[in-house]
Amino acid sequence: MPRGLLHLVNRAASGAAMIVLNQRGALFPWAPVLLALGIANYFACATEPRGGQVALACAGALAAGVLAVRSGALAGPMLWAVALVLAGFCLGALRAQVVAAPVLGWRYYGPVQGRIVMIDRSGSDAVRLTLDRVLLPDVDPARTPDRVRLSLHGEQGAMTPLPGLTVQATAHLSPPGGAVEPGGFDFQRHTWFAGLGAIGYTRVPVMAHAPPERGATLVFAARMALSDRIRAVLPGDTGAFAAAITAGDRSALSQEVTETLRRTNLAHLLAISGLHMGLVTGFVFAALRLGGALWRHAALNWPVRSIAAGAAIAAGAVYLALSGAAIATERAFVMACVAFLALIAGRRAISLRALALAALVVLILRPEALLSPGFQMSFAATTALVAAFGALRGRGGAWPRWTRPVVALLVSSSVAGFATAPVGAAHFNTFAHYGLVANLVAMPVMGLFVMPAAVLAVLLMPLGAEAVPLTLMGLGLDWILLVARSVAAWDGAVGRVIAPGPLVLPLYALGGLWVILWQGHLRWLGLVPLVLAAWLWSGATRPQVLIEEGGQLVGVMTPSGRALSRGRGAGFPAEVWLENDGSALDQDAAFALWPPDLPIRHLTGKKAAAALTCSEGEIVVLNHDPPGRPPCRVFSPKTLRDTGALALTLAPRGLEITSARAMAGRRLWNDKDIRVSHIWRWPVQGADQ
Repeated sequence: MPRGLLHLVNRAASGAAMIVLNQRGALFPWAPVLLALGIANYFACATEPRGGQVALACAGALAAGVLAVRSGALAGPMLWAVALVLAGFCLGALRAQVVAAPVLGWRYYGPVQGRIVMIDRSGSDAVRLTLDRVLLPDVDPARTPDRVRLSLHGEQGAMTPLPGLTVQATAHLSPPGGAVEPGGFDFQRHTWFAGLGAIGYTRVPVMAHAPPERGATLVFAARMALSDRIRAVLPGDTGAFAAAITAGDRSALSQEVTETLRRTNLAHLLAISGLHMGLVTGFVFAALRLGGALWRHAALNWPVRSIAAGAAIAAGAVYLALSGAAIATERAFVMACVAFLALIAGRRAISLRALALAALVVLILRPEALLSPGFQMSFAATTALVAAFGALRGRGGAWPRWTRPVVALLVSSSVAGFATAPVGAAHFNTFAHYGLVANLVAMPVMGLFVMPAAVLAVLLMPLGAEAVPLTLMGLGLDWILLVARSVAAWDGAVGRVIAPGPLVLPLYALGGLWVILWQGHLRWLGLVPLVLAAWLWSGATRPQVLIEEGGQLVGVMTPSGRALSRGRGAGFPAEVWLENDGSALDQDAAFALWPPDLPIRHLTGKKAAAALTCSEGEIVVLNHDPPGRPPCRVFSPKTLRDTGALALTLAPRGLEITSARAMAGRRLWNDKDIRVSHIWRWPVQGADQ
């Protein structure tokens, strides 16, 4: 190698080494980022990794970790990065195997029996029951799903759903469906990790088969009992709101309230997260510390602060259990534990290291959480808040004391809203223009009245004296609902955006994390992926033609928006397609756009399929299989069964087809052949279904 080139290489290596060494002491927050990178690589695989491949990755992670411990300040971080990425890959693969359970392989209609382990509400506002200990007559137990979820339609009321109650009904069940469009939300993956082997509905009354088992589903029963006590004092939407933020029970919360909160960027109040956990634990800590300070003996002889911190952790654990232990709640609880343990040890309570530890705990326990909007929005908001208030630490002296809470509220609402807005818009295709206004008016009431009253109500419930604090809580929630409804009614309250491409959110996360976590002037390099993400999103396009996976619906993009082939039926894919288009149209309005001269026809019903006549070059979509082999290009259930939903582009060089199945790959959750050959545990009941 020429001497000049060797000199340049040495200088570059020395510069890189100095850059890494300058990050000493600030590298730990990168640990969950690298772990998440490995988890993302697992989920991005086109086919399920085999056991040998995963074992090799795990061995590599272990070897890199051992070498990292024995390496110096330069090589050590590099090896830790390799170890964490490989460990993330292994975590994803192992978790997918641990949750493996039978998946229904066909459509089923008949008696269904099971025990209620969850009660919630669907997007269509129907009550849903999740059942375990499922029995399907004439179905081999080895092929029966461990859990199913039923939506209740029609006239119900034959029984009141109770935790642990064994019920039976005549229901329709089917395997979880795939994405409603190529590259869309993978519902099969979601249900796999949720343990759901089938979903369905019933239009006949659900009947009680056996009384609730004593001691069964104890935590769930406690949550529902708490919810019932709250709604007995606070009826209607107010009580449903109170039950949602206290017990995590949204079964009584109407879609109208949920949508109103979403339109004003107040829907985060329903997700029990850092705000709720911080208010609950902070209230307990402050109350006990104040009480200890007022008691002379305790103030002089007891470690009041440590006792208050320990009690706050215990209160957070109880709240975590009662709220249902969602991802955001787990993150908030870990953060609270770290903060109060730091207070006990005399260390800084809130830091990026504490947040990184919380992220590691959540990702290790549930690697699939990385792909959920809740995880992404929760950690985006918290990371931005910790960084912002860390940068502002010691700079509040210029503000008058009475203005500091107002400034803190303004800064926190602005920072959290700015950090989560791209993530929320990417997942839900909406943007609340007046969300900052709504949060500034509603949040003080939430912190000063609602959550302290909720804590008091729970503490007084064993004495039957919860009515007064719940009434105060209801007044605060009434104010929040009034704010939400008023702001949602403003013109232009909600903006709609097109769904971004697959690289936008990863680039946004990389850029934001680089700006926050990297130390020194090179942090501003994080602006490059942020700008690139914005540029890619601005140029996002939507498929010209979309076909539902059962041939029930077709959507064609027109100059006026997406035209739908039906005004009723297949409502879920219709809603998702229009949302991803960034369209404000509903299904009826989109059906009105359907032009008569399209080069694609959609026919529904058995008679239409049987009487099909077409010519070569035509494209016809059917929801029933036609007889014989028509001369035209036909998409029917038979052809769509192997492809899932389709996106078509009518290009000059021919028809370009993208399938949801090809985009999702061949994974445990969507391919029965993969389940047979790639499930490591043997034997696994129902692995072939």
